[in-house]
Amino acid sequence: MPIGASSIVGDSGDVKIMQSVSCTDIRELMGQGGQLVDVRTPMEFYQGALPGAVNIPLQAIDRAPDMLDRSKPVLVYCRSGQRSANARLWLHGMGYDTVLDLGTPRLFAQCLQRAQEDDRVRAPVGYASAPL
Repeated sequence: MPIGASSIVGDSGDVKIMQSVSCTDIRELMGQGGQLVDVRTPMEFYQGALPGAVNIPLQAIDRAPDMLDRSKPVLVYCRSGQRSANARLWLHGMGYDTVLDLGTPRLFAQCLQRAQEDDRVRAPVGYASAPL
């Protein structure tokens, strides 16, 4: 079920606009080696970030090629969704084919929570829940 956000996703050179993103979309991209990028300021990042995220502030997005693999999906987020929307456009323009704008970290956190709840329902007693 879509939770919301929009993204530009390139597929073999074609650009498509996705009007909404589902937890399934996020899990699939993370399963493909997705790179979670927080485009907030370093101060905001150090106050709390999503697990596994790297901090590339929007003002320094031109350093992305030094930090990210162009062959893997990139999932960007920020506090309000404004900077992540801009980062998505910049990254796509720099040759990143698969860029997903999560908007705020809330979408990813909701998907994490859903995955953990689903695992608790499905997993036999004694098994740990699996990450996204």
